[in-house]
Amino acid sequence: MDRELSLEFVRVTEAAAISSARWMGKGEKIAADQAAVDAMRTAFDSVSISGTVVIGEGEMDEAPMLYIGEKVGAGGIEVDIAVDPVEGTNLVAKGRPGSIAVLAIAPRGGLLHAPDMYMDKIMVGPKAAGKIHIDAPVKENLKAVASALDRAVEDLTVVILDRERHSKIMKEVRDAGARIKLITDGDVSPAVSVGIEGSGVHMVLGVGGAPEGVLAAAALKCLGGDMQGKLWPENDSEIERARTMGIADINKVLTIDDMVHGEDLFFVATAITDAELLNGVRFFGGGARTHSIVMRYKTGTVRFVDAIHKFDRKPSVIKRN
Repeated sequence: MDRELSLEFVRVTEAAAISSARWMGKGEKIAADQAAVDAMRTAFDSVSISGTVVIGEGEMDEAPMLYIGEKVGAGGIEVDIAVDPVEGTNLVAKGRPGSIAVLAIAPRGGLLHAPDMYMDKIMVGPKAAGKIHIDAPVKENLKAVASALDRAVEDLTVVILDRERHSKIMKEVRDAGARIKLITDGDVSPAVSVGIEGSGVHMVLGVGGAPEGVLAAAALKCLGGDMQGKLWPENDSEIERARTMGIADINKVLTIDDMVHGEDLFFVATAITDAELLNGVRFFGGGARTHSIVMRYKTGTVRFVDAIHKFDRKPSVIKRN
């Protein structure tokens, strides 16, 4: 892929973020999501790729746009695309921080076709890459990360989704002496934070969406971090669905290279509301300001894009009697 495409990918997430941000705090998460989907779909029409959505809004009969298997782009190199037009729809609806519009793009076959189910995950930054294992006790993983970072376990901060299913690992983290930052939604944004030194996030643990797991893996691969995951099916139908998507061993430990592979990998995200490392959309008279991150694995480049968007609006006319 041509490196100039990276700016085109940013325009896609910017469009989604701006459209969704119009719904911030209005309590309408479905409307916020649909606005982002529509904007992202339209923006893809001008990008010079022949893309196939491998992780999207659902099946063709479940989502009007950006469904799994949908073709997008204006024509060009064949790529696979993972998209989440709004990671954190509840966050947008309630006006809370942490929501992003995000996508990952790789050459055909470069992204795991993750089924829409849960995945158990562990994520760390570059210095701790290769030091963790998802089947190891939490205490051992914390010690390994602390050693890699040359600090005490008590100095570590672990991000965990605030869910009842995580009560056990929360206790294990606290018993080991590490600190916890609980989040209400979305574990892709913390994956970016854990991969950037100085963010204050040292590990991400717990069960979240498998599609989001692939997006997180793309971010961490570009940043030199590490991640492992295991699918967490809740019933037999989900096990069967995973098999139909090419995952024969439901208990397999998925490495970061299992989830994303190949050299020409892009990860792009634009904040809708304020995120750990990004400012949310700011509207002003006749325009908006966005803040995005774009990464390319092939070159190791990480760029932050601060953009001003002018809207084509005619000034209103006040008529006086």
